Amino acid sequence: MKNAIKMMENNMSEDSVRRARMKAELESLSIRMSELREERDVKQSEMKNFRQSSVSKIESRKDMKISTILDYFDSLGMGVEISVYPRSGGKDSKQVLLRV
Repeated sequence: MKNAIKMMENNMSEDSVRRARMKAELESLSIRMSELREERDVKQSEMKNFRQSSVSKIESRKDMKISTILDYFDSLGMGVEISVYPRSGGKDSKQVLLRV
């Protein structure tokens, strides 16, 4: 699988590869959210402050507000940390932007 991805990336511009990777990360966010909920043995219908249909929509979104993410994980008894880092890989280290 890795070889197939590398072969496809070799035929793409750097910008296209960057956009494709970013899109894949956003797609995997909703999957990771539902996995974390399931690991905590919480059903969609058991989420505090959310209807089951709302949880289903959240877990299938590709783009969501930070406030929605905060509320979602707060309902699971979890906190959220958003970090920033230089893409260039320079000396600057990762910095926490938000920790709630």
